[in-house]
Amino acid sequence: MAGQPANLPQIASRFAEPEFYQALGLKCGIEMHRQVFTRHKLFCKCPVKPYNDVFHAEILRHMRPTLSELGEYDPTALMEFKTKKEIVYRLNRETVCTYEMDDAPPFGLNREALDRALVIGMMLNLNLVDEIHIARKQYLDGSIPTGFQRTCIIGINGWMNVDGRRIDIRQLGLEEDACREASDHGHRRTYITDRLSIPLIEIVTEAQMHTPEDAARVGNAIRRLCHLSGQVRTGHGRARQDVNVSITGGDRVEIKGVSSLRLLPALVHFEALRQKALLDIKEAARARGITANDFDTELDVTAQAKKVTHPAFRMPWGGGTTARAIVLRNCSGLLSFPTAPHRTFGNEISDRIKVIACIDRKPNMAHSDCPESFTLGALFDEVRRATKTGAKDAIVIVAGPVGDVTTALGEIRIRMREALTCVPRETRKSLPDGSTLFERMLPGPDRMYPDTDLPPIVLDEDCFTRARGAQPEPLWEKEERYAALGLSKVQIERLFTQDAFTTFEALDGRVNVKPTVLAYLLLDWIPFLQGRGLDVSVLTAERTLALLGGTNGKPLDQKTAAARVAAAVGFAPHFLTKPDPRAADRRVQA
Repeated sequence: MAGQPANLPQIASRFAEPEFYQALGLKCGIEMHRQVFTRHKLFCKCPVKPYNDVFHAEILRHMRPTLSELGEYDPTALMEFKTKKEIVYRLNRETVCTYEMDDAPPFGLNREALDRALVIGMMLNLNLVDEIHIARKQYLDGSIPTGFQRTCIIGINGWMNVDGRRIDIRQLGLEEDACREASDHGHRRTYITDRLSIPLIEIVTEAQMHTPEDAARVGNAIRRLCHLSGQVRTGHGRARQDVNVSITGGDRVEIKGVSSLRLLPALVHFEALRQKALLDIKEAARARGITANDFDTELDVTAQAKKVTHPAFRMPWGGGTTARAIVLRNCSGLLSFPTAPHRTFGNEISDRIKVIACIDRKPNMAHSDCPESFTLGALFDEVRRATKTGAKDAIVIVAGPVGDVTTALGEIRIRMREALTCVPRETRKSLPDGSTLFERMLPGPDRMYPDTDLPPIVLDEDCFTRARGAQPEPLWEKEERYAALGLSKVQIERLFTQDAFTTFEALDGRVNVKPTVLAYLLLDWIPFLQGRGLDVSVLTAERTLALLGGTNGKPLDQKTAAARVAAAVGFAPHFLTKPDPRAADRRVQA
């Protein structure tokens, strides 16, 4: 029951009015991932245990792309292959086996996970499938040692009610969770495998949200529904969400692994503005007559860079290292065009160099539009003289191992050519301020293909009967009932997200306090007592019922009810009133 309320509408209100996003043509959808509450992993008998950094062995692997069933390579797989990453897995003998390391076939789908997923499918009014087909989804970032994730569809074309509005649910999937990333430096990425293969549901909405507040409201409603189901794990690291954002003229960009719903409004807002900035850059480039052939000129500047003091060149120089300049004709000023808080179009290029060329020092390039590169003026002039270019042209210099620099200049060309035609379809990583970083190209359909190790699973009527029996009251009906009791929206939300609704249900109508007072005790007072170091585990539903009496007589007021609860855990009488922080402020002012 501990925790703080998430006032998402208040957070979203610091952004623009709905008319602003309507003019942009903003659309977004949510993919909610929640771990399913099971004893074992999805395709083996390894136990699901709390995360632990202890490991007993390490395995080194390299990932390679494979052809799809139609003989095509997925662009994301090809991009990941260009990084030439070494992938290290840290193994704990208690949480992984030969299946996770792709040294043994799967042991069959966890039927407990399937039964729990069916319950959530019914709660989302989905058309449930009657035959489960396992598919493989390529993951060449190394987060899954096999190079693919086993996944299946549970149901499609569902809906849920959010504040009286129908939100369509495209599909519900059941799949394996991935590893936890421990580090990512240069050409080596390290993962911890304790989270690997834990059963995970994926709830995918249609792109029906048109403001940042919409995204937050729907995401939080799905979160409450998952808590209400009783079928998922709760707590830090057990839930993540992706948000897909596009605007008119832009394209779908997926922001991955958002750890908190509180971040959604800022992420949606700033991604919409980023896409608008990229469209403005495209129009500016077209107005200047820039073409795809204007990025071909490059020059070796290793000798000059060695003599210059600049953070982008702070590296051990020697055999196998180089510095090269690339000329972006008629692009002066474009790299300094703002795209997000404290970020410019130059950062878009820097991100590609970091992720794909694996040059990850900061900064990893120097360019003529950057005010911090004023000390390189003489070097830029020398490049212009050697390449017969002028002040209207931008120059980018990258230093590092020869192979990495070659890859980096290739990515600069790719990104500049994309800028002339489109908003790239990307997967991006969220930052705390609401801006994002490039992570990889957006995967296409070529990454999916049937799994040949597992036969289809036919769902009989007993499966659906069990799911119907475990299905709780619809979320929106329960919320309407709570509102009729006088509870505020914030109290209703917190009852679900703090998993206090079961205790509230057990006590409401049986204790001699108003529902609003009961919600206060469960959400605020008892967590406050726990924060004072008191043992509140004794406050079971039965004990609380005994403390607060029956339903006869005048209801207890909030102070009296709080005093009885406090006395039950040994709270001193002179601390019975919760401290008022404003009192300390008044004393300081006096």
